[in-house]
Amino acid sequence: MFKLFGPSSTDEFAKNLAQDIAKRYPPAIANNPEQMVSQKRLTAILEDAFNKARQFNSDNRLGMYKKASLGNTFKWELKEMGYDKKFVDMATEGLIVYLTKR
Repeated sequence: MFKLFGPSSTDEFAKNLAQDIAKRYPPAIANNPEQMVSQKRLTAILEDAFNKARQFNSDNRLGMYKKASLGNTFKWELKEMGYDKKFVDMATEGLIVYLTKR
């Protein structure tokens, strides 16, 4: 009963995933054009996070609803951390693509 109203493991994972990205690519750097990070480094950071999500999906056999929930929570967590809309949308789209890839 209490599981229905508390945070799910999927939501917790999505928040942790966003926090992992923030540790390696903080919003202060992401939003500052003077502190550019190479595309190669950014790609490696995101692919690492997306591979963790793919493994979580594989371990927990997420259905369509849970994948959508994970993506939504991930998106809102990035927004709350202060990332700009362009990065949030790009990262969320990449996450969803990785989750739905076979």
